[in-house]
Amino acid sequence: MILTEFAKFLQQYNQELIMHKTTPLELMHKWLIQIINKNPKSNVEKIIHKEIMYAENANGDYIIVGKSTSGRKLVKSLINFAKSYENYNHAKWLEMTERNYHANK
Repeated sequence: MILTEFAKFLQQYNQELIMHKTTPLELMHKWLIQIINKNPKSNVEKIIHKEIMYAENANGDYIIVGKSTSGRKLVKSLINFAKSYENYNHAKWLEMTERNYHANK
């Protein structure tokens, strides 16, 4: 349920991801900030509020941690999904680059 919502969010930035203008991990941070900084309405938002803690210092450095064992598993799952999505988009980028290289030969 939560990974599905995160995947929908990533899909909105698919072109930027393919062109390496951003990364899924950067977008995970953006997505979590959007959810944490508002009053939770959906079940996904309520779970994130309950399970994930976000802290940022004056320099813009931040940390995202789980508040409990299930929260830590959720954070780990989000990070693994983001990395997997990045690998998938990198493969697509390589395919496009290779296709363009052979078309211009």
